[in-house]
Amino acid sequence: MQVQRAVIAAIEFLPGEPLVQQIVDRFSAAINQGSLQHGAKLPPIRELSDLMGVGKSTVVESLDRLRAKGLITSRQGSGHYVSRLSAAVQAGVGRELLPQDTLSVVRRGLLLDNGALRPGCGFLPSSWLPREELLKAARGTLRATTLRMGEVGVPAGYPPLRQALRVKLSTLDIDVPVEQIITTANTLQAIDMLMRLLIKPGDTVLLDDPCYFNLRANLVLHGARIVSLPRSRDGLDFNQLEQLLENHRPMLYLTNSTLHNPTGHSFSPAQVYRLLELSHRYGFHIIEDDLYGDIQQKQTPRLAAAGGLDNISYVSGFTKILSANSRVSYLALRPELAARMVDLKMSSGCVTSELVEQIIYRMLSDGSYTRHARRLIDRLYEANNRVARWLGEAGCSVASCPGEGLFIWAHLPAGIEAEALARKGLENDIVLAPGTLLSTGPEASSFLRFNVAHSDDERVRERFLRLLQA
Repeated sequence: MQVQRAVIAAIEFLPGEPLVQQIVDRFSAAINQGSLQHGAKLPPIRELSDLMGVGKSTVVESLDRLRAKGLITSRQGSGHYVSRLSAAVQAGVGRELLPQDTLSVVRRGLLLDNGALRPGCGFLPSSWLPREELLKAARGTLRATTLRMGEVGVPAGYPPLRQALRVKLSTLDIDVPVEQIITTANTLQAIDMLMRLLIKPGDTVLLDDPCYFNLRANLVLHGARIVSLPRSRDGLDFNQLEQLLENHRPMLYLTNSTLHNPTGHSFSPAQVYRLLELSHRYGFHIIEDDLYGDIQQKQTPRLAAAGGLDNISYVSGFTKILSANSRVSYLALRPELAARMVDLKMSSGCVTSELVEQIIYRMLSDGSYTRHARRLIDRLYEANNRVARWLGEAGCSVASCPGEGLFIWAHLPAGIEAEALARKGLENDIVLAPGTLLSTGPEASSFLRFNVAHSDDERVRERFLRLLQA
């Protein structure tokens, strides 16, 4: 134990920094460098306190943190021992168990904040978020007496938030009682839970193509038979849709009603009317995913407003507007389906966080959410035009609606293959979203999806141009 005592006694502390953190850092370095070897016993707490000249409580807290990091273990009646993780564990061996095909690696890269540029991702940069407003709402929520720290949330969702959502929906001409509004942790969870209630394995589901890539993966998990419905910046080919309905008789159609990801298309009044007429004639349910509606410049009709909730389930949320971590979403459902959704939330442990719900409620109530959304609409419009301009200069053509929404669906120059470009991008710390990630169509390999908020960056433009030239 003399070696351990010498190493510990040599620790020097810097003024102005927390002692506990300094002890944890010094011990961690000594353990990882081998100065304190695996299996070595540490001196007792009182002796550690004397060796370092700190209080026993400081030693105890430091040991607790080192134990939490897996660097020491404690044995009842025996003391503390060094337990450095093996080099293989520290290096993260085992990550190769994840799929290594291009699309799987790209999907993970879009979520991983490792310093790479991510023009292909699906969320806003942190610099675009209402940081101060979010912090103010969070502080107010933590101070409020309404936060029930010792309780689980209300199964249907925080009642004042649902009341605020009822008012919000009324501005879209969706008139729905509070008891038919249910919150979820995020939009994909809302859709996943609806799938559990509305379809069974083998049922046919109609899905826009292209679409958000996780939707197709989720339907596969439910055993659905997926029929792709091509969608462009002009919307749907209704003759083709009717032929698909005649041939496949789907149980359900899952679609973005506004600012479709990635083409930016929103249904016009005539298209809404035609789609509702077909849904009644062929008897399929519609899940209306309106996740991007709050950043729409000019409001278009919602399916749930025109057709009611008997045959339509409406889904929206705040993930894309406030923060990817403010993952509160909500559904507006017919009464029987709303009751089943609440029961499913309880039975599957999906009751949402009332802490986050109260933060969102504060931002809706004080107007900061609406102000942020209005600023965001203008900022996205300006960024959209700038990114479209440099993409055009790079030889790409824009296949999405101009000037609106979060995404640009770009057709690559002739001879450029999207997945090959994405693979090259990963080597150069730029994560692109190839069309094959969002579409199964024959032309998908010649498309990329660009997030205009992340792509309005000179570094993205320069690096993308270099990739094209290479």
